[in-house]
Amino acid sequence: MRVMAQVAMVMNLDKCIGCHTCSVTCKQAWSNRQGTEYVWFNNVETLPGQGYPRRWEDQEKWKGGWERTRSGKLRLRSGSRLKRLGTLFANPDLPGIEDYYQPWTYEYKNLTEAPAGDDLPTARPVDSVTGAPMDTIEWGPNWDDNLGGAVEHGPRDPVVEKIRDEVGERIRFEFEQSFMFYLPRICEHCLNPACVSACPSGAMYKRTEDGIVLVDQDQCRGWRMCVSACPYKKVYFNHATGKAEKCTFCFPRVEVGLPTVCSETCVGRMRYLGVLLYDADKVAEAAAVEDEHDLYPSQLEAFLDPHDPAVRAAARAAGITDEWLDAARRSSVYDLIATYQVALPLHPEYRTMPMVWYVPPLSPVVEAVAATGRDGEDAGNLFGAIDAMRIPVEYLAEILTAGDTGVVDAVLHRMAAMRAHMRHVNLGEDPGEDIARAVGLTPVELEDMFRLLAVAKLEDRFVVPTAARADAAALADAHPLDGPPGEGPDSGCPVADVPAPAPARVMLNLGRTRRSS
Repeated sequence: MRVMAQVAMVMNLDKCIGCHTCSVTCKQAWSNRQGTEYVWFNNVETLPGQGYPRRWEDQEKWKGGWERTRSGKLRLRSGSRLKRLGTLFANPDLPGIEDYYQPWTYEYKNLTEAPAGDDLPTARPVDSVTGAPMDTIEWGPNWDDNLGGAVEHGPRDPVVEKIRDEVGERIRFEFEQSFMFYLPRICEHCLNPACVSACPSGAMYKRTEDGIVLVDQDQCRGWRMCVSACPYKKVYFNHATGKAEKCTFCFPRVEVGLPTVCSETCVGRMRYLGVLLYDADKVAEAAAVEDEHDLYPSQLEAFLDPHDPAVRAAARAAGITDEWLDAARRSSVYDLIATYQVALPLHPEYRTMPMVWYVPPLSPVVEAVAATGRDGEDAGNLFGAIDAMRIPVEYLAEILTAGDTGVVDAVLHRMAAMRAHMRHVNLGEDPGEDIARAVGLTPVELEDMFRLLAVAKLEDRFVVPTAARADAAALADAHPLDGPPGEGPDSGCPVADVPAPAPARVMLNLGRTRRSS
């Protein structure tokens, strides 16, 4: 057992209101400079829809992620090293700007500085990259927002195309028969990242201390193999610097115990941050299971119980501090993923073992039941309506469990049981144990699950240990700022001159680990 720690995220889709606050604050903080005009490290997609970049889920076209060979080994869908070398200067699997969108702004000065006259001044759209006027705007990062243009564009959703024959008339795009929900997306910071393995220059790496996947800007040569290898299309090319860029999981904030920008500014309070412990020796085996339906349970098995004394002892032996172990024990992310098993990974069939998980939406079931005049939170009504919910379970399963509807159905039943149980509690009634027993939980567990999903406070949602604060304290102790003369910054050895240790890096390739400093 080789214990490693990872900062992970869970998003509760039942609470996302699609306001894009997370996208805007992330854009303002991390990608508001030249070369990143089209880049959104965080974006919110309306599903069904084609997403950003357009049809990013179509791996038959983009060749992202991993595939399992007949011999049981994993290889990049983008091909062998020789094939990637042959397409180094002309990669056919790269999205074009038309797949993202042509970024634009408007000639606002025409509105404020136009001379008086009989005509009405207008602000024409202007290409943000070239500065040339644009005749038409054809696509955007949230073009599908709230099912905009769904009658024309919705059928092009890769998931809809895949399951249309299976679910038939249950996926319709006429207004009165449509369904939708929001899917916020960031880099998955995978346990088995395809982008890291595809990078020819070794610039992409996964940090040992917290599992965050980053790009070494000094080492990046702009080959863009990481862009095509990432199945979630969350690595971008900066055309001004010639370097790859991606979501950094706000590591400068995480290192001092603060949540990511997207998490802290989330209006719906639907994001959770915490520490997960996992067995690095099981990563390759878990990602290479034969049946795609086994990928979700195999990744669950790779996670370690932070309450287990043997796990804690192995973690300490691996150099994981008590502060991180305490954070892992208090992690709401671990509870939602492993204890209550209501959070699911995004497209586990890509075999990258993603570390941003999602609680599927249940609200449409409640609303659909209530629309019939029945009690929308009664356990019997909810359990019977899940299979007929407006959002097809098959659609959710294709996104979250590689098509295994049984897992999604079980998650929705647990959430429905939680609502029904809490309804009795809030009305002062005795809920009994039947509702909880029906989904394999106890009443106490349902109430704790409700606390996490519905009314969790800041300290419950974000359990982030500090990685840099201890180093800062050590430096302060070594060079106190308020000590006697000769011991502080006037002594000729200011704190800023003390070299910081280079961050440890871990590069994963099919479970093989290479460390460097």
